[in-house]
Amino acid sequence: MITGDASYIKKINRSLIISKIIEHGTISRADLAKITGLNKATISVQAADLLEEQLIIETQQEHKNLGRRPIMLSINHLAGYALGIDLDHSAITFTLSDLSGTSLHTQSMELETTDYNTILELLAKQISHFKQKCSHAPYGLIGVVIGIHGIVNNDETIYFVPHHQWHNKDLKSDLINETGVNIFIENNANLCSFAEIVYKHYHSENLLSVSLYSGIGLGIMVKSKLLKGCDGYAGEIGHMIIVPDGLPCRCGNLGCWEQYASESSFMKLLSTTQNKANVTYEDLRDWFTVQDPVTDRLMKDYIKFLSYGLNNIINLYNPEILVINSELLRLYPNALEEIKAHLTSTVGQYRKLLISEFGKNACSMGACALAIKNFLEVKELSLAIDESKTPQEYSPQ
Repeated sequence: MITGDASYIKKINRSLIISKIIEHGTISRADLAKITGLNKATISVQAADLLEEQLIIETQQEHKNLGRRPIMLSINHLAGYALGIDLDHSAITFTLSDLSGTSLHTQSMELETTDYNTILELLAKQISHFKQKCSHAPYGLIGVVIGIHGIVNNDETIYFVPHHQWHNKDLKSDLINETGVNIFIENNANLCSFAEIVYKHYHSENLLSVSLYSGIGLGIMVKSKLLKGCDGYAGEIGHMIIVPDGLPCRCGNLGCWEQYASESSFMKLLSTTQNKANVTYEDLRDWFTVQDPVTDRLMKDYIKFLSYGLNNIINLYNPEILVINSELLRLYPNALEEIKAHLTSTVGQYRKLLISEFGKNACSMGACALAIKNFLEVKELSLAIDESKTPQEYSPQ
């Protein structure tokens, strides 16, 4: 039984009601009372407050039966907008979503520098631009979440970004001072795992997401919460040593997993072996299609090294769902079957092994979802992907 002062209990009830409205899309007051266990008077008072705040809207459900049509409640998708940013080593991706988590606008910018102040200025300019574009909405730009490809402290300061060689940067405070917007900083792999839980695997109690792009990161979700460790450093699985005295890594160690199983390391090796600069995903698709022997041989080795690390992760965490986020594996035929063929231990157990459907969008999707969760102050969030909309269809006026 929950005990506490009236304002605290009201806040908990409000969070629960908002969560269920979002989860169901549209729902009546009577059904809300049934699924939450709250009495009808509490539902009515809370709904009245949310309507006045313009966070929810009322619609009448169409039906063919006689009698009054039920009044349905749903989230006011256009009450505000969330901005998710994926700050990678070579590009920055900006994704704007409404309060339903639907992506409305996406754009990417190439990065030609690692200088902190230059990137700070670029981010501040773009965030201010989106803030102005969203100013017509009741709540405007509700928050910005930035995915960092590096180590983020629990206080949201940046401890280390290997590719940029940033140490101890307070990007959150710097951007708040520049823009006046609510800014949140999170590790990119954590945001990828959050996207998987919120948009796809809502009922999973134990989900891991491994991201394999410029480096390798692990996002750990346990009972809808990120497992981040005492300082926030949990999940830096790319720096697990799998080859003693192996290839040097930016972290200072030798033989780290990401030197053998990240997409960037594979692309560099393939570029050298094929004697072709700047290998693209289109090149890979073509080589996979014609079954190029060089690419095929390198992929066999890549799968082997990837499986070494996955085997260790499975033994450590015994996951319900293990999601691999990789554009390379999305293109490679029979990727899952080849990976599973290497996971033969009778000790290491998992329920599902999947390749993410979200690809490189996962980080910014998770970032938008986290901004929405923080704004609405809900304990759990379940969002649906609106397949009828594409990011190019909408730009806020």
